[in-house]
Amino acid sequence: MAADKEKKDKDQELKDKIVENANKVVDNASLAMLNKALDDCVETCFDRMETQKNQCTFGKSGVCCRICHMGPCRITPKAPKGICGATADTIAARNFLREVVGGTAAHSDHGRHLVLKLREIAKGEGHGYTIKDEKALVRVAKLYGIETEDKTASQIALELTDIFLHDFMSQEDYLATLALAPQKRQGIWQQTGVAPKGVDRMCVEAMHRTTMGVDHDYKNLLMHAFRTSLADGWGGARIASMTSDILFGTPAPLKSAANLGVLKNETVNILIHGHEPTLSEMLTFAVKDPEIAEYAKAAGAEGITIAGVCCTANEVLMRQGVVIAGNSLQQELAVITGAVEMMVIDVQCCMPALPEVAAHYHTEIVSTQEIAKMAGATHMGFDEEAPIESAKNIIKRAIDNFKNRDPEKVKIPSEHEPLIAGFSVDAIKYMLGGKYRASFRPLNDAIIQNRILGIVGIVGCNNPKQRADSYSGILAEELIKRNVLVIETGCAAIAAGKAGYMTPEYAREHAGAGLAEVCEAVGIPPILHMGSCVDNSRILEAATEIVKEGGLGDDIAGLPAVGVAPEWMSEKAIAIGCYCVASGVDVILGNEFYVSGSEKVSKFLYEDTKELFGASFHLIEDPMEAVERIIEILNAARDALGINKKVERKLFDMADRRSAH
Repeated sequence: MAADKEKKDKDQELKDKIVENANKVVDNASLAMLNKALDDCVETCFDRMETQKNQCTFGKSGVCCRICHMGPCRITPKAPKGICGATADTIAARNFLREVVGGTAAHSDHGRHLVLKLREIAKGEGHGYTIKDEKALVRVAKLYGIETEDKTASQIALELTDIFLHDFMSQEDYLATLALAPQKRQGIWQQTGVAPKGVDRMCVEAMHRTTMGVDHDYKNLLMHAFRTSLADGWGGARIASMTSDILFGTPAPLKSAANLGVLKNETVNILIHGHEPTLSEMLTFAVKDPEIAEYAKAAGAEGITIAGVCCTANEVLMRQGVVIAGNSLQQELAVITGAVEMMVIDVQCCMPALPEVAAHYHTEIVSTQEIAKMAGATHMGFDEEAPIESAKNIIKRAIDNFKNRDPEKVKIPSEHEPLIAGFSVDAIKYMLGGKYRASFRPLNDAIIQNRILGIVGIVGCNNPKQRADSYSGILAEELIKRNVLVIETGCAAIAAGKAGYMTPEYAREHAGAGLAEVCEAVGIPPILHMGSCVDNSRILEAATEIVKEGGLGDDIAGLPAVGVAPEWMSEKAIAIGCYCVASGVDVILGNEFYVSGSEKVSKFLYEDTKELFGASFHLIEDPMEAVERIIEILNAARDALGINKKVERKLFDMADRRSAH
């Protein structure tokens, strides 16, 4: 009887966990893998979230200080100051600034890596890497006033990398890349004192300011947080996107697919995960080599499937059309399919639990960067002086592992959706106006004529504190219905792709009448995939193009545009949010900053920044409330521009587009 009761209790516990899993994720592929993880006795980030539910309230409110070793100190009503005398305002502001530094450093180090690679190529030391898009090189060089006539690509690239590297190292000069912003916005940065100098100087200065005994004024600390973030958005991250285009090609629309169902039973499955395109681009190139195809065939496989996870996924999707296995919270679930021979990781967002999950299967986790090693993973340092050979060695090792796959453990979900990605600013201009009339004029006209209410950028990671992909999915669906054009990057973009929102057909069936007409005329989905998280700078580039085109004000702050980070979790997201607000874009957060322990810091971020920058943060945890607030913000901008009037709908056709020029 006791044994029967124990079995009954265990069965009930399993049923309860299956029910709980349905509340953790939205898409069926992820749900199937969470349930498989239960059967396979594999722990995932969703399980670890359960063990961490009682999170430290001092940490969450931002009033725990570990800056020096007199502490740690935590602020309470009975202990309103730390040992040194720091208040909740100082502590919360210091912690916030350090998070911005972490995010800025991550994006900017990525950008620096790419600039140094471009410089090597320009010096004739590319070792297999080349400048793939000379048009992009010339286009970017002209932005910086570089004369390009009668110069080789290498000569132009050397001059350009000199400017880029100066933006990283400058001690006294303001970033040259700031000049790419609208003139009025540049003036606001100078007036408020947040125009940054070199990226490296801003990060080092931030760490100095936050050292015990230095900067204790919460406003001064927060202003440097915005200054540092601008060194990311209009410095390191913007430089990273431009350099990636030059090195690997400017993205243009292409078709692909997303979700775990892109993996195949009969092929060697290799996942590439992280953020560095230098490795992933070489892997996608090397896998096409006939030698590799023969090697896979000899191992009994029908071929090789390379699929992306997280932002490396977005990088190779945008340029190569490589299929996406999933976003950040699916990295463990992809391994749980039992069908992955190897996951190749580089930097950022790679969970240290991956080797533990992989140990239940035959999957090998391979780290490739010296700054990003992982306990339990195999390290195969990627040799950038012999990149093709290095990539082939990694792929061959994955093929060798194919024979170790256990068919009994394999369960690949069927779910995957088609998507159209590759919407760089250059590609959008071309689609709107063609080769000879490329511009944002048709988009501006559609906004002015009320066919499109406004533009919303949905960005950021997903977070196990929330039902994965739920907030971003509801937001996208509802905004599209209300004639809002949505642009997305990062893991939020992958969520939209998995949901099937990134096809022109979706616009025809689900978008509001005005947006549907525009999408049909131009041939675009209602959600434009603009790339990885570092490519949020493309969103600001697009906003600048809209301002330059005219008819919608003279600054980004005047545009009917909003940014949303619905399920964010990373320090990078904090830096992104800050540079968007400093650029004049209101940002809605789906979960809170760790600053609630200071009323003054909270008020500064959620209210006072409106006076400084024309934009602020808004914490809205319910997606439908966020939709309504977004519509209010868009309509307020339209009212201020004098364009919030209803007009008779008319199909936005090719003749209309031509007449706009």
